[in-house]
Amino acid sequence: MHKFRTAVEARDFDAIPPMLAEDAIFRSPVVFKPFEGKDYVSAVLLAALRTLQDFRYETELASEDGRNHALVFKATVNGREVHGCDFIRENADGLIEEFAVMIRPLSAVQAVGEEMARAIAVTKEEFGVSA
Repeated sequence: MHKFRTAVEARDFDAIPPMLAEDAIFRSPVVFKPFEGKDYVSAVLLAALRTLQDFRYETELASEDGRNHALVFKATVNGREVHGCDFIRENADGLIEEFAVMIRPLSAVQAVGEEMARAIAVTKEEFGVSA
């Protein structure tokens, strides 16, 4: 099982930032421009953990070289069921360099976007992220 999955399922947020490369990128399903930098990506991931209720990974796939992972999940947001997949790419040092999320259906994407905007504002303040 991927170490990120283990941390998320344990709700151990403190374990996640050390897994990220300094130049980590987070690609969101609700905004065009990616979030860049370890601090910003950490803040976004914490906001996601706060936003997605009943979050659970159901399937995990990995590339032969072990650097690319797909973690299929289900969750709820404001009573809407969310189906999605986290795509994780690690660098040569084993740190997460890119994290992309895809979510369906459209109503879930919209609900996640609304809730994430609120959660990111709070979390950025906690992290002292100004971007």
